[in-house]
Amino acid sequence: MSRIKQIIFHRNREIAHKIILLGLPVIASNLSRTFMNLADMAMVGRLGASALAATGMGAMLTWIVLNFGMSFRTATQTVTSRRLGQKRYTECGIALRNGHILAAIFGIPISLLGYFFADRLVPLFLDDPKVIAMCIDYASIAFLSTFFTTLGFAFQGFYTGIERTRIHMNVSVIANIVNVYLNAGLIYGRDGIQASLSSVAGLDLSWLGALWSWYPFPAMGVKGAALATLIASLWMAIHYSLYLLAPTIQKKYKVFSFHLSKTMMKRQVLLALPQGSQGMLVILGYSLFYKILAMIGVVELASTEVVFTILHTSFMPAAGIGQACATLVGKYLGEKDPNKAEISIVESIRWSMMIMGTLGMLFITIPHYILPIFTNDPNVIRIGSIALRIAGFVQFADAVGMTLWFSLSGAGNTFFPAAVESAIIWLFFLPFSYITGIVLGLGFIGPWIGMATYLFLFASIMLWKILKGDWKDIEV
Repeated sequence: MSRIKQIIFHRNREIAHKIILLGLPVIASNLSRTFMNLADMAMVGRLGASALAATGMGAMLTWIVLNFGMSFRTATQTVTSRRLGQKRYTECGIALRNGHILAAIFGIPISLLGYFFADRLVPLFLDDPKVIAMCIDYASIAFLSTFFTTLGFAFQGFYTGIERTRIHMNVSVIANIVNVYLNAGLIYGRDGIQASLSSVAGLDLSWLGALWSWYPFPAMGVKGAALATLIASLWMAIHYSLYLLAPTIQKKYKVFSFHLSKTMMKRQVLLALPQGSQGMLVILGYSLFYKILAMIGVVELASTEVVFTILHTSFMPAAGIGQACATLVGKYLGEKDPNKAEISIVESIRWSMMIMGTLGMLFITIPHYILPIFTNDPNVIRIGSIALRIAGFVQFADAVGMTLWFSLSGAGNTFFPAAVESAIIWLFFLPFSYITGIVLGLGFIGPWIGMATYLFLFASIMLWKILKGDWKDIEV
């Protein structure tokens, strides 16, 4: 008990300052990504509940594979930050090259398979014919962005691992601006954009239509949203590459060398496999969660998609703190200073809870003001308000679980959090959601109670693992 009190009340301003310096650019990057998702949702949401449900499921399906690709970011960042602490700088460059090789081996086949077989995959998760057709249009194009996005993940891991998070921010913000800009033009078309902007949250923004007047953008609906994402992901990979030309990066880390290391590659694969498998299992679980809600109703599915998009405003900033924490944990363990690594975890939890807790209070108190920004469907607003309030109550637990997930990954333990979260989702969350929502007839409320319970369970187990302390002895 005395140790827990010391952890809670003892402050280390120096390390807290480092977390903020590293985390703020990542938070800005994540917020820009969140803004892009919110803008996507607001634009697509005005096409109706069917379009909203279709893009939500299409995005979820692409993220099933992208969550595996995201594991290359963790593997690259974990090895890079550890080598930074050990002052073995050229091996940071090797970690980046390994990440790119893994991204190509994974991303290219997945992009092609997703493009050619989306029409067979989508009907496995949806029932409504109209929603299925729109989802196929979206997913087939969105899958093509998998390779470029996975390359971007490897870059993110490298730049975050060498404590150059500002690069990540610059690239992400610009790419997201490109995406939102193209989204508006390609979803509504040049001729339809002014009418669509005539009333946004009660404001007349039709004057912005001039931004799309230079080219006859076609009105492509949900397919336009996917094409904008593809172009933005391509630009992101190019922009990341340009930063490698900076002398401070090119010379110090030897990023253009052809030297590889089988030992480091093996280590990165061993780090990536558990987390990548977890990512796919988790997002597949969420896809089945969407399937359960689709069985309840299209409005319930659309409401869930809107709420999940809004929740990015809380956990994406906290994820930025988590990534900063992972870098410091890896660096301090590389310097053989596990005490500072532990302090980094405590200070990161403190900041994550402040961010997510504050937003959670807004979700509880004013959901009826938040939801109309993204949809004008009164049924989606009514049902979504219930889910947003439930999510608001578990923000503190989610903050703890997310931060500790990043902490263990930064230390080199990707297996334990992967196994725990996968087990909770597949052995508890999904069965609970189906039984309460479908079998017992509780409808929308049952699955969301299951969601809240799952987040509490995960946070509790992660806290136990961190307090156990065996993560301090992991070699990377």
